[in-house]
Amino acid sequence: MRLRSAVASLHRWIGLSMAGFLLLAGLSGALLAWYEELDALLSPALLKAQPAPGTEQALAPLALRAQVEKSYPNKLVNHIPLSQAIGRSAVFYVVARPGQPGAPEEPVLQVLVHPYTGQVLGDRVLGDIGFDAKHVMPFVYRLHHSLALGTIGTVLLGAIAILWTLDCFFGFWLTLPVAGRKAKSGLNPSHDAAMWRAQGGSTRRPWLVKWKKSWLIRWHDGAYKRNFDLHRAGGLWIWPMLLVFAWSSVAFNLSPIYQTAMKKSGLPFQGTAKSLPAPGSAQLEPGLDWNQALTIGRKLMSEQALAQGFTTEREDLLYYDTRKAIFSYYVRTNLDVREKVGRTHVVFDANSGALRSTWFPTGAASGDTFTSWITALHIAGLWGRPFQIFVTLVGCLVAMLSFTGLVIWQKKRRLRNKAA
Repeated sequence: MRLRSAVASLHRWIGLSMAGFLLLAGLSGALLAWYEELDALLSPALLKAQPAPGTEQALAPLALRAQVEKSYPNKLVNHIPLSQAIGRSAVFYVVARPGQPGAPEEPVLQVLVHPYTGQVLGDRVLGDIGFDAKHVMPFVYRLHHSLALGTIGTVLLGAIAILWTLDCFFGFWLTLPVAGRKAKSGLNPSHDAAMWRAQGGSTRRPWLVKWKKSWLIRWHDGAYKRNFDLHRAGGLWIWPMLLVFAWSSVAFNLSPIYQTAMKKSGLPFQGTAKSLPAPGSAQLEPGLDWNQALTIGRKLMSEQALAQGFTTEREDLLYYDTRKAIFSYYVRTNLDVREKVGRTHVVFDANSGALRSTWFPTGAASGDTFTSWITALHIAGLWGRPFQIFVTLVGCLVAMLSFTGLVIWQKKRRLRNKAA
């Protein structure tokens, strides 16, 4: 009982410290499960682009890039989408050229382009607090990921995610029946077990019967009991997803700590482009032109598919990193978990075309496979609309658990003060 009291105290104070954060994260996450749909609903002129009558195919990605470069002559267009959803705008990201006024501080600009005409439909700075509809969902994302506070908010939410992960286990343990507790009949536990065996039962069943109460809600036994049961049973109903959300949040916000913990657990990771050395100065323009880079990316990916035994389903992205003078070519393969965005990619030298590294979402390293699954579950990135609905419900339940926990604490605090 002393151990239980200590764990309950930890659960209480950890819960109080993160209640406000989880309330915000749960509600914003419920919206982000429908990010693309809500974004297009709020800004149809920017996000929607229907083909003109008689137009069968979208313009080539490199032709669209040329249009963006023409419209933004002082920007670097280093991000090219290679696949295009029907009825949606093509999305480019541009950054200021070094040497331009405000270049070091100027944020990344998202440019939306009509894929069938090449017309630039507009742009926006993701995460800005704007007074127009086009900034609503990007700001909700920024709020969810970093409290709209940049690096400080990202680290803070990462620390909260670590506490949340620990508290998942504390909360689950507190739902288990207390070992050694006497039954209402006044008989000691060993006598109760003996009677159960004499009646042809198993000693395990009484414990499961007791635990069953933790899964139920007393709807008609008063507001406090109903609120308490919503907190306890609600946490049990979605406990696996709570743990997935908590630990994947650490992966998103505190990747070095997450990877260190996973490696110590025996789950290795592949090397990434982040670990590649950077030359002394940035190379603004690649030695290869973009057509050559796309051809080389396709060739290297075909070689990897043959060597590793996977199949390519769709090409998604070509990206040039000016700091390391490398291209990254992304595709979706049968190794990918996420449905909308392919993460399988090859990285090659932007001057020679030599392969520098590869990365596969599953099958290559157990740490990456595990991470691919929990992050895809976190962002509702698989199983279509049914899972989006489920993640929305879980987000609302996370907010409910935070609220009911505050109510329980406030009620007990009033009772303690009254007794004092």
